[in-house]
Amino acid sequence: MVNWIWLFFIVCGFAVAAAQGNIDAVTKAVFDGAKNGVTISFGLISILVFWLGMMRIAEDSGLLRKVAKGLRPLVRLLFPDVPKDHPAVGYIMSNMSANLLGLGNAATPMGIKAMQELQTLNPDKSTASPAMCTLLALNTASITLIPTTLIAIRMNYNSANPAEIVGTTLLATAVATLAAIAADRYCRRRLLAKTVPKG
Repeated sequence: MVNWIWLFFIVCGFAVAAAQGNIDAVTKAVFDGAKNGVTISFGLISILVFWLGMMRIAEDSGLLRKVAKGLRPLVRLLFPDVPKDHPAVGYIMSNMSANLLGLGNAATPMGIKAMQELQTLNPDKSTASPAMCTLLALNTASITLIPTTLIAIRMNYNSANPAEIVGTTLLATAVATLAAIAADRYCRRRLLAKTVPKG
Protein backbone atom coordinates (compact mmCIF):
# COMPACT_ATOMS: atom_id res chain seq x y z
CA MET A 1 0.00 0.00 0.00
CA VAL A 2 2.81 2.41 0.90
CA ASN A 3 4.44 1.74 -2.48
CA TRP A 4 1.26 2.86 -4.24
CA ILE A 5 1.10 6.02 -2.14
CA TRP A 6 4.69 6.94 -3.02
CA LEU A 7 4.05 6.12 -6.68
CA PHE A 8 1.01 8.42 -6.61
CA PHE A 9 3.07 11.30 -5.18
CA ILE A 10 5.87 10.79 -7.70
CA VAL A 11 3.53 10.64 -10.69
CA CYS A 12 1.62 13.72 -9.45
CA GLY A 13 4.89 15.60 -9.00
CA PHE A 14 6.05 14.82 -12.51
CA ALA A 15 2.59 15.66 -13.96
CA VAL A 16 2.42 19.05 -12.20
CA ALA A 17 6.02 19.86 -13.16
CA ALA A 18 5.33 18.95 -16.80
CA ALA A 19 2.13 21.03 -16.83
CA GLN A 20 3.99 24.06 -15.45
CA GLY A 21 7.02 23.56 -17.70
CA ASN A 22 9.36 22.82 -14.75
CA ILE A 23 10.36 19.29 -15.71
CA ASP A 24 14.05 20.35 -15.73
CA ALA A 25 13.79 21.35 -12.07
CA VAL A 26 12.32 17.94 -11.19
CA THR A 27 15.09 16.13 -13.08
CA LYS A 28 17.73 18.21 -11.29
CA ALA A 29 16.09 17.53 -7.91
CA VAL A 30 16.05 13.77 -8.62
CA PHE A 31 19.79 13.69 -9.37
CA ASP A 32 20.63 16.02 -6.49
CA GLY A 33 18.59 13.83 -4.13
CA ALA A 34 20.38 10.69 -5.32
CA LYS A 35 23.75 12.40 -4.87
CA ASN A 36 22.84 13.58 -1.35
CA GLY A 37 21.60 10.11 -0.45
CA VAL A 38 24.93 8.54 -1.40
CA THR A 39 26.90 11.27 0.42
CA ILE A 40 24.84 10.87 3.61
CA SER A 41 25.16 7.07 3.43
CA PHE A 42 28.95 7.26 3.26
CA GLY A 43 28.96 9.69 6.17
CA LEU A 44 26.77 7.36 8.22
CA ILE A 45 29.02 4.37 7.61
CA SER A 46 31.86 5.76 9.73
CA ILE A 47 29.80 6.54 12.81
CA LEU A 48 27.73 3.35 12.55
CA VAL A 49 30.88 1.27 12.24
CA PHE A 50 32.28 3.05 15.30
CA TRP A 51 29.18 2.44 17.42
CA LEU A 52 28.74 -1.13 16.20
CA GLY A 53 32.37 -1.70 17.18
CA MET A 54 31.66 -0.19 20.60
CA MET A 55 28.62 -2.46 20.85
CA ARG A 56 30.82 -5.47 20.08
CA ILE A 57 33.35 -4.38 22.72
CA ALA A 58 30.49 -3.90 25.20
CA GLU A 59 29.21 -7.37 24.33
CA ASP A 60 32.63 -9.06 24.64
CA SER A 61 33.46 -7.25 27.90
CA GLY A 62 30.16 -8.26 29.49
CA LEU A 63 28.81 -4.70 29.70
CA LEU A 64 25.90 -5.56 27.43
CA ARG A 65 25.00 -8.48 29.71
CA LYS A 66 25.02 -6.11 32.70
CA VAL A 67 22.78 -3.64 30.85
CA ALA A 68 20.50 -6.52 29.88
CA LYS A 69 20.48 -7.74 33.50
CA GLY A 70 19.47 -4.25 34.60
CA LEU A 71 16.66 -4.27 32.05
CA ARG A 72 15.39 -7.71 33.12
CA PRO A 73 12.95 -6.42 35.80
CA LEU A 74 11.54 -3.91 33.31
CA VAL A 75 11.18 -6.63 30.67
CA ARG A 76 9.36 -8.87 33.16
CA LEU A 77 7.01 -5.98 33.99
CA LEU A 78 6.33 -5.09 30.34
CA PHE A 79 6.10 -8.69 29.09
CA PRO A 80 4.37 -10.61 31.91
CA ASP A 81 3.05 -13.30 29.54
CA VAL A 82 6.52 -14.29 28.27
CA PRO A 83 8.24 -17.04 30.34
CA LYS A 84 11.37 -15.66 32.02
CA ASP A 85 13.72 -18.25 30.48
CA HIS A 86 12.28 -18.03 26.96
CA PRO A 87 14.78 -17.07 24.18
CA ALA A 88 12.56 -14.09 23.27
CA VAL A 89 13.56 -12.37 26.53
CA GLY A 90 17.23 -12.26 25.53
CA TYR A 91 16.43 -10.83 22.10
CA ILE A 92 14.06 -8.26 23.63
CA MET A 93 16.79 -7.09 26.04
CA SER A 94 19.37 -6.90 23.23
CA ASN A 95 16.91 -4.91 21.12
CA MET A 96 16.23 -2.47 23.97
CA SER A 97 19.96 -2.09 24.72
CA ALA A 98 20.78 -1.28 21.08
CA ASN A 99 17.91 1.23 20.91
CA LEU A 100 19.17 2.93 24.08
CA LEU A 101 22.46 3.56 22.28
CA GLY A 102 20.70 4.87 19.18
CA LEU A 103 21.77 1.88 17.09
CA GLY A 104 18.51 1.29 15.25
CA ASN A 105 20.25 -0.72 12.54
CA ALA A 106 21.74 -3.05 15.15
CA ALA A 107 18.44 -3.24 17.04
CA THR A 108 16.40 -4.30 14.00
CA PRO A 109 17.79 -7.87 13.64
CA MET A 110 17.30 -8.43 17.37
CA GLY A 111 13.74 -7.13 17.12
CA ILE A 112 13.00 -9.48 14.22
CA LYS A 113 14.42 -12.45 16.15
CA ALA A 114 12.39 -11.44 19.21
CA MET A 115 9.22 -11.29 17.08
CA GLN A 116 9.97 -14.75 15.66
CA GLU A 117 10.40 -16.16 19.16
CA LEU A 118 7.27 -14.42 20.42
CA GLN A 119 5.36 -15.94 17.50
CA THR A 120 6.18 -19.40 18.88
CA LEU A 121 4.23 -18.42 22.03
CA ASN A 122 1.35 -16.92 20.07
CA PRO A 123 -1.79 -19.10 20.21
CA ASP A 124 -3.33 -17.32 17.20
CA LYS A 125 -0.67 -17.22 14.48
CA SER A 126 -2.78 -14.94 12.25
CA THR A 127 -2.94 -12.12 14.85
CA ALA A 128 -0.19 -10.34 16.76
CA SER A 129 -0.06 -11.28 20.43
CA PRO A 130 -0.12 -8.62 23.17
CA ALA A 131 3.62 -9.21 23.77
CA MET A 132 4.34 -8.63 20.07
CA CYS A 133 2.34 -5.38 20.16
CA THR A 134 4.27 -4.26 23.24
CA LEU A 135 7.60 -4.96 21.55
CA LEU A 136 6.55 -3.07 18.43
CA ALA A 137 5.45 -0.06 20.50
CA LEU A 138 8.69 -0.04 22.50
CA ASN A 139 10.88 -0.53 19.45
CA THR A 140 9.15 2.32 17.60
CA ALA A 141 9.30 4.83 20.47
CA SER A 142 12.41 3.63 22.28
CA ILE A 143 14.28 5.90 24.69
CA THR A 144 17.55 6.90 23.01
CA LEU A 145 20.51 8.00 25.11
CA ILE A 146 22.82 8.68 22.16
CA PRO A 147 21.14 9.44 18.79
CA THR A 148 24.12 8.26 16.74
CA THR A 149 22.42 8.37 13.33
CA LEU A 150 21.18 11.95 13.80
CA ILE A 151 24.57 13.06 15.10
CA ALA A 152 26.20 11.55 11.99
CA ILE A 153 23.77 13.37 9.67
CA ARG A 154 24.42 16.66 11.47
CA MET A 155 28.17 16.08 11.16
CA ASN A 156 27.76 15.49 7.41
CA TYR A 157 26.07 18.88 7.09
CA ASN A 158 28.85 20.60 9.09
CA SER A 159 26.80 21.35 12.20
CA ALA A 160 28.67 23.54 14.69
CA ASN A 161 27.61 21.24 17.54
CA PRO A 162 26.29 17.90 16.23
CA ALA A 163 25.73 16.45 19.70
CA GLU A 164 23.62 19.33 21.06
CA ILE A 165 20.45 17.32 20.27
CA VAL A 166 21.23 14.64 22.87
CA GLY A 167 19.19 16.27 25.66
CA THR A 168 16.15 17.08 23.54
CA THR A 169 16.26 13.65 21.88
CA LEU A 170 16.37 11.96 25.28
CA LEU A 171 13.40 14.01 26.48
CA ALA A 172 11.38 13.44 23.29
CA THR A 173 12.05 9.68 23.20
CA ALA A 174 11.31 9.35 26.94
CA VAL A 175 7.92 11.03 26.46
CA ALA A 176 7.24 8.90 23.36
CA THR A 177 8.15 5.71 25.24
CA LEU A 178 5.91 6.58 28.20
CA ALA A 179 3.05 7.34 25.79
CA ALA A 180 3.64 4.03 23.95
CA ILE A 181 3.63 2.07 27.22
CA ALA A 182 0.48 3.87 28.41
CA ALA A 183 -1.30 3.15 25.10
CA ASP A 184 -0.15 -0.47 25.21
CA ARG A 185 -1.43 -0.97 28.78
CA TYR A 186 -4.74 0.67 27.88
CA CYS A 187 -5.21 -1.58 24.84
CA ARG A 188 -4.25 -4.66 26.88
CA ARG A 189 -6.86 -3.82 29.52
CA ARG A 190 -9.53 -3.34 26.84
CA LEU A 191 -8.58 -6.64 25.19
CA LEU A 192 -8.68 -8.39 28.55
CA ALA A 193 -12.07 -6.86 29.32
CA LYS A 194 -13.43 -8.20 26.01
CA THR A 195 -12.05 -11.71 26.43
CA VAL A 196 -13.02 -12.21 30.10
CA PRO A 197 -16.71 -13.14 30.35
CA LYS A 198 -18.82 -10.90 32.59
CA GLY A 199 -20.50 -12.28 35.67
